[in-house]
Amino acid sequence: MDSSSSPPPLHLFISCSIFGFFLCVSVASTTTTIGQGYRLISIEESPSGGLLGYLQVKQKTNIYGPDIPNLQLFVKYETQDRLRVHITDAEQPRWEVPYNLLPREQPPSLKKTIRKAGKTPYTRSDYPLGTLIFSFTADPFGFAVRRKSDGQTLFNSTASESDPYGNMVFKDQYLEISTKLPKDASLYGLGENTQPHGIKLYPNDPYTLYTTDIAAINLNTDLYGSHPVYMDLRNVGGNTFAHQVLLLNSNGMDIFYRETSLTYKIIGGVLDFYFFSGPTPLAVVDQYTSFVGRPAPMPYWAHGFHQSRWGYHNVSVVESVVENYRKAQIPLDVIWNDDDHMDAAKDFTLDPINFPHAKISAFLDKIHARGMKYIVLIDPGIAVNSSYGVYQRAMADDIFIKHDGEPFLAQVWPGPVYFPDFLDPKTVSWWTDEITRFHQLVAVDGLWIDMNEASNFCSGKCQIPTDRPCPGTGAGWECCLDCKNITKTRWDDPPYKINASGMEAPLGFKTIAPSAVHYNGVLEYNAHSLYGFSQSIATHKALQGLEGKRPFVLSRSTFVGSGSYTAHWTGDNQGTWENLKYSISTILNFGIFGVPMVGSDICGFYPQPTEELCNRWIELGAFYPFSRDHANYYSPSQELYVWDTVAESARNALGMRYKLLPYLYTLNYEAHTTGAPVARPLFFSFLNFTECYDLSTQYLLGSSVMVSPVLYQGKSEVKALFPPGTWYSIFDMTQAIVSSGDYFTLDAPLHVINVHVYQNTILPMQQGGLSSKEARTTPFTLVVTFPAGAKDGEARGKIFIDDDERPEIKIGNGFSTYVDLYASVSQNKVNVWSDVQEGKFALEQGLIIGKITVLGLGGGMKDALTIEVDGEPMSSVSNVEFTISEQQFLGELENGEDKQKSIMVEVSGLELPLGKNFAWKMGVKG
Repeated sequence: MDSSSSPPPLHLFISCSIFGFFLCVSVASTTTTIGQGYRLISIEESPSGGLLGYLQVKQKTNIYGPDIPNLQLFVKYETQDRLRVHITDAEQPRWEVPYNLLPREQPPSLKKTIRKAGKTPYTRSDYPLGTLIFSFTADPFGFAVRRKSDGQTLFNSTASESDPYGNMVFKDQYLEISTKLPKDASLYGLGENTQPHGIKLYPNDPYTLYTTDIAAINLNTDLYGSHPVYMDLRNVGGNTFAHQVLLLNSNGMDIFYRETSLTYKIIGGVLDFYFFSGPTPLAVVDQYTSFVGRPAPMPYWAHGFHQSRWGYHNVSVVESVVENYRKAQIPLDVIWNDDDHMDAAKDFTLDPINFPHAKISAFLDKIHARGMKYIVLIDPGIAVNSSYGVYQRAMADDIFIKHDGEPFLAQVWPGPVYFPDFLDPKTVSWWTDEITRFHQLVAVDGLWIDMNEASNFCSGKCQIPTDRPCPGTGAGWECCLDCKNITKTRWDDPPYKINASGMEAPLGFKTIAPSAVHYNGVLEYNAHSLYGFSQSIATHKALQGLEGKRPFVLSRSTFVGSGSYTAHWTGDNQGTWENLKYSISTILNFGIFGVPMVGSDICGFYPQPTEELCNRWIELGAFYPFSRDHANYYSPSQELYVWDTVAESARNALGMRYKLLPYLYTLNYEAHTTGAPVARPLFFSFLNFTECYDLSTQYLLGSSVMVSPVLYQGKSEVKALFPPGTWYSIFDMTQAIVSSGDYFTLDAPLHVINVHVYQNTILPMQQGGLSSKEARTTPFTLVVTFPAGAKDGEARGKIFIDDDERPEIKIGNGFSTYVDLYASVSQNKVNVWSDVQEGKFALEQGLIIGKITVLGLGGGMKDALTIEVDGEPMSSVSNVEFTISEQQFLGELENGEDKQKSIMVEVSGLELPLGKNFAWKMGVKG
């Protein structure tokens, strides 16, 4: 259950304006020099490869505590495109992101001097291997990373007197390091937060990372996830280069971005930098996800439409929602329950009155027979209730986070709760067992893990009151425990205060106390932002073990690497036009973070949207990677069939989504194999088109489908930027735009969203349906796009299909088919052909290509069609039909060519087996 409600919990809607705007601004603008830096006293090649060096503090200071006197520096090229720079205490182990959670190479052990290693000192000031060059200065110590191919400096921590930052600082609870930046660098990432200025990072905005249950309506505030990674895009001399920088650290941090520098201020851990050389955005995410983990493969049905709500009170209500979608002829794949199905909000239970086992089981049998799915929510907090079996087994296994030797007491929806410690292997086993037990009770198809920042309605050290019931009769989010603040430890009250919750809130505010203890003595202070990540890993593992099926997990809290286990939604948004617009930037950021299956609550979580806004939101949301309508308990119904106008917009937009499912699913395969985001900023495909670097009102699906939504009230047109080339409307392929990199004003009446496909593409589509199960069996259409009026041109595409019940998504297991698609126009001939890998699966499914549509041809059809399948001529083409249409243009064709010479040719009735190589040729009049 999302924790916003009506009226919302006050702590969820904090902003700087409420708690002191001047305090927030002063934090963001501080330039105080904290330390005098370190000197490099020795460096040489490490026995394990790389460089191993030692640093000594130049002059001790006591601001934020004493400096750590000696540091160990480890530098290594882990791949040709990835460089690691690791700095830690040379004498004492420090907290790092656990190596079992995010597998990676261990740095050299501590307390080994250079002399003992017996190696020759390293005498050069730079270290060139792979595509990057590491260089350093000894006193004060600073390092730089350059790209070998072009000499660009990607990171430079050396401080000069004119810089608005000082040298590196390394204290127990305060680390600081900075880098110079060119003024025209475009930066993206550093989340999770709602960025009002768009996807591009904005100088002097606050960027604080610390997982927090704060509604996404709060701007520039640390939200549910922590992703200390940014992409840097630079256009130099007309050529653009991208690289990415990850600071692998789970402690809370403030990051100060000024136009020419970026400064990290971190309250613990180590400096563990990874540099990914690019040089393109796609190469960057490939390199990044090859390290943090490839995005999890999603089932085919997950790409359909999802309907959820907090407030589906009983099985009959859920059944009526499903049937109303069916009556309205709006596609629906997945129905969700928030905590309504639970007995008194307790995990892994059913409400015996409203969700009796027999009735929910019969309902699931019915929707499963249609190919539909059912997902429910679970929260991490386990109700403190001696008659509750889940609690009993957890206590017996001793798996809860502790404080002062006892389970840490908090409050969430069931009332008093304890939090499982997912860093403990015993907890993972217990969690798996509980999910298995629940699945035997209710055959859910996925799990929604919420409130896992972790959220707590209370703060501090709490006890269950003895003089009143808890929970009582008040609002469920009101703290009913007896609590007192914890300020006696340096973990609960650290010397440096990050800008938590946008107001320098205590670290334990509405969450687990920082001085609480996890498995093996790990402090919550260090592991806090890993809670949702560790729960995602455990949940994914448990679901995968159930029936050997591909898991689907949706998590609110995320960290570096979460995309390998979970999808994400952007949390508690508002039903406002501003929040509709903000959703695009957050979704695009998560693609950069390696979490491509992401979406926002369509129509807004709270409060109820207007009818016009819901029209526009489903038009946009139909093209989110993860498409789900979700609403608050106290909001009126906003299912897509509630308003007739919204139902019409939903049929139009979702109807197109379901036709595009083979394209979206192929992008899912591409994301899993290369990390490529499903939803991408335009600069991913148009790298040198600088006008799109800060564009946050349009985006691409894959490399070539562009979504241009209406984002403002009362508008019936949209001003959209079109990178150079020819773009074809996906809803009416006779309509096209030829752009030299201009804005065009497009008609967009209430039920219309503008979606265009770019030239040189082969777009796989099917005929749609009311479920993905229905849609995926229909004949394919291949849409081939050439530049308008083309006499010469090429196009490419691909199709991946598989048995999506299987955990793995790959070629070569006998349960998948991959097809490369090619097309060319040259010498008055159009050729379209395929190259099939593992065609057996597609043949067994009986999948066919029924139609090929060619756009942008410069003349009419001349010769009869010739078709070959597996090198043999087709025995009959008697059912083949041709349709030729003139294309209409908004904008001029290049070279002043006659618009009427560009045509669309549709060839239907083909019945080409998808699992066999085909080739067809068609003559074109010159």
